[in-house]
Amino acid sequence: MIVLLWLGGVLSLATIVQQFGTTEQVRKVVHIGTGNILPIAWYFHFPEWFCLTMGGIFCIITFLSYQLPILPVINSVGRRTYGVFFYALSITILVAWFWTIGKPQFAVLGVLVMTWGDGIAALIGQKWGKHPYEIYGNHKSWEGSMAMVIVCFIVTIAVLAISEGLTLTLLPIGLTVAIVATILEAISPSGSDNLSVPIGSGAIAYLLSFILIS
Repeated sequence: MIVLLWLGGVLSLATIVQQFGTTEQVRKVVHIGTGNILPIAWYFHFPEWFCLTMGGIFCIITFLSYQLPILPVINSVGRRTYGVFFYALSITILVAWFWTIGKPQFAVLGVLVMTWGDGIAALIGQKWGKHPYEIYGNHKSWEGSMAMVIVCFIVTIAVLAISEGLTLTLLPIGLTVAIVATILEAISPSGSDNLSVPIGSGAIAYLLSFILIS
């Protein structure tokens, strides 16, 4: 019920923004709003089966929405990619990986790095990006990329501080995750960053935490 209420609120807000804002603002409302479902699941200790079921349903709905008018708010933002489906798929993969081994914090970390890092980077880059660059056809700005590094670093430190405790060991983990996530976001084509960034971030954070903290 909590998840359904949250999703309903996100889609309602996106519909309102669609009437008064830009297509990119609509996309980011959906992007950031849906990404915060996983921290809710972590906080309320939702079981693995429930999270996987919701993730599977999310994947099916987002995939079908490219052929059917199921989610017109999501698919009317001016971009024809499978980014939303990749986003749902990455959440499902991270849950299947980390919820099953009792480490849900790394699934949450991976999703939040994408949710807030990419979301803030896009908005900063569009508004204040004065120094553009291009990699494999992806048009970015140094201002947006720096914003992503900073946000990803903060997100990584915050999630690991909650689960592992705040120590100086978190600094190299946070910095590494932030840099790798920003690189993956810059080089991944056609919305595939919604898959590469969260899974890559969660995996790197888990590996470094195992080496430096365990």
